[in-house]
Amino acid sequence: MDPFVTFHDQHSPAAAGSLSQELMVGLAATPKYTSPKFFYDRRGSELFDAICEQPEYYPTRTEEAILRAAASEIAEAVGRDATLIELGSGASRKVRLLLEALHPACYLGVDISRDFLLDSTRRLATDYPWLEVHAACADFSQPMCWPEGLSGERPVAFFPGSSIGNFTPAEAEAFLVGLAQLLPPGGGLLIGVDLIKDRAILNAAYNDAAGITAAFNLNLLERLRRDFEAEVEPSRFHHLAFYNEVESRIEMHLVSRCDQAIRLAEERFFFAEGESLHTENSYKYSVAGFVELAGRAGFEPCAHWTDRDALFCIHYLERAA
Repeated sequence: MDPFVTFHDQHSPAAAGSLSQELMVGLAATPKYTSPKFFYDRRGSELFDAICEQPEYYPTRTEEAILRAAASEIAEAVGRDATLIELGSGASRKVRLLLEALHPACYLGVDISRDFLLDSTRRLATDYPWLEVHAACADFSQPMCWPEGLSGERPVAFFPGSSIGNFTPAEAEAFLVGLAQLLPPGGGLLIGVDLIKDRAILNAAYNDAAGITAAFNLNLLERLRRDFEAEVEPSRFHHLAFYNEVESRIEMHLVSRCDQAIRLAEERFFFAEGESLHTENSYKYSVAGFVELAGRAGFEPCAHWTDRDALFCIHYLERAA
């Protein structure tokens, strides 16, 4: 317990066991896959922050620029004294722009990476001594509830980084339905959404010249060794990322360089040379397409903001009555 942060541990030992089971289901599937949530141990979170600094990776700086330019309009739409809930809080850089514009009564950071979450929320509590700060270690891709004891007039969820794109459209709709059920009528959602654009821009963003995205992808295998005691040799895989235009998504894969097996919890999962482990999707939307999706989930559009090059969009929606 930190004197400045109220910590809520919603990630139980039973949840850790379910993560192992989830991994084995994905490794046994055809084709093989894992959820992007497995990227985010401390090292993975640090590598993702490094990705955001790469010149090819436009989403972070573009979203931050939109937030900075639209801060007063966002504050007017959201209102003061809200409970600001950041899903996937990470380093909590973008939320600082909102804290200064909105001056919420309370902040709750939600992230699956416990240590990284505590570090980031402690920094916020130190830098904003007027702010009531809470941290919840939770897998927000699963059913969850807000912790008790949050102050503020109404909850507003902040889901930046186009993380909604990691879900398939059907999964995204289900996730938004669940989120709508956690919010009262009129509760808000401020969400970043990456837009459909030229494939060359997209391919470059996920294949940076410095190789940080490749290291981030391969760190998933390192995490399997560290946290799940898997027998796997990361050097026997290589990073692959490309834009699938038919599906409007970036796909990331780890491709096996040879015939081999991964051992996890006494199970062996065989890979042929050239076979891949599908580690992430990042779906891209049109503005109208995302509004339609959110509407089916129970949200009404209030406003949206884009950059001048139409690379990225931030939507503000409210739960329908």
